[in-house]
Amino acid sequence: MVDHVLLHRVGAPQLLRLDTLVKLRWLAVAGQLLAILVVHFGFGFRMPIVTALAIIAVSALLNVALQLRYPRTYRMEDGPAAALLAYDVVQLAALLYLTGGLENPFSILFLAPVMISATALPPARTMMLGALATVAITILALWHQPLPWLTNESIRLPRLYVGGVWLSLLLGLIFIGIYAWRVAEEARQLGHALTATELVLAREQHLSQLDGLAAAAAHELGTPLATIALVVRELDKAIGADSPHKEDIVLLAEQTNRCRQILAKIATLGTEREGPMNAIGIRQLLEEVSAPQRPFGVRIVMEAEGAQPEPVLLRSAGLIYGLENLIDNAVDFATTTVSISAAWTDESVSITIADDGPGFAVEVLKRLGEPYVTTRRLDPPSSSPSGGLGLGLFIAKTLLERGGAQFEAGNRSDALRGATVRMTWKRSVFEHRGTPNAASPADGSTMGHPVAFP
Repeated sequence: MVDHVLLHRVGAPQLLRLDTLVKLRWLAVAGQLLAILVVHFGFGFRMPIVTALAIIAVSALLNVALQLRYPRTYRMEDGPAAALLAYDVVQLAALLYLTGGLENPFSILFLAPVMISATALPPARTMMLGALATVAITILALWHQPLPWLTNESIRLPRLYVGGVWLSLLLGLIFIGIYAWRVAEEARQLGHALTATELVLAREQHLSQLDGLAAAAAHELGTPLATIALVVRELDKAIGADSPHKEDIVLLAEQTNRCRQILAKIATLGTEREGPMNAIGIRQLLEEVSAPQRPFGVRIVMEAEGAQPEPVLLRSAGLIYGLENLIDNAVDFATTTVSISAAWTDESVSITIADDGPGFAVEVLKRLGEPYVTTRRLDPPSSSPSGGLGLGLFIAKTLLERGGAQFEAGNRSDALRGATVRMTWKRSVFEHRGTPNAASPADGSTMGHPVAFP
């Protein structure tokens, strides 16, 4: 499963290539020209050949104009494509009017434009084209010039036979249209499903690669971090308690210790084990994930309420890391306050993180949660000199969704500005299967989609 934005992108309509219609029309022009020349000059049948050749020439000139105006790779919207197919219906009707109407065996070619439309255009366009073809064959059944025949003879087929041809064409338009649409729709659905599966696999591959990189980074950074910690301790011993740099040394020691804790969590992602000491209440969870962000000058407000008893879950490094990452982002962009609220019922548990910063940019919100998408590059360089790779939210979202969460992100539309993210779990999943390795619920409820919050 993928989120709503990806599915929307996968299910987008496939535009019809102009080059396809042009080549089919060239084939029709060649066939029409050959048929007229053989009938008139080969069989010696009487027919208005000049007018018929003029109608064919119009199609050829239209093809030349389209090839000169548009590149071969140009793809048309369904409206212009339906208009070109409608022209083909009218052009064929004009030729058949001159050559016997429905008495002409080539009247079966009315099925071709409708079948092309059914396989490539929306059903509404195909129905309009089918209605146009029905009007054309009805007119040709009633009014047309005689069928080309020998010079001293004429042929007039019975009305009953012409009516049978009209009915067969009408039923053919309906049956071929529905059949072609159904087959094409099944192929499109299968293609969309395969594409969605590829997107999911690519997303999981990104995360798997990041897992390996994280383990490698934790291993490689361990030695230099230990050296930094040693140097910090030596500096702390070397300077006096009244030194103006004392607070800087203490802060450096605290942040070094925090780095070591983060690396330890990364190294243990996915390796949690159940045990009596791993149980944690939701209030304790919120306090644990927000504590590292309190020294940075942004007020963090926490709320938790719901039906008793309070949800208790197994401690999960993936869940903790995901929430910490989201809170870290909120603190980075907040102006003064970050609010963290938890609510639960007997069926569900939700956690909401909101800030009073500028919120998500519109162009970023559409792709939020994909790898290498970041809002930091949109800020002035002075506000975030280090920029970012755009992986933090992707990792957090993926870890939380693998733990059964529905992930929603958007901007607040009330009087308070800022961004907000909300995670919602089924309570049974949150309490018993809230680890990154837990299987997703069978009903497919583990994936969310970006929305704007009221």
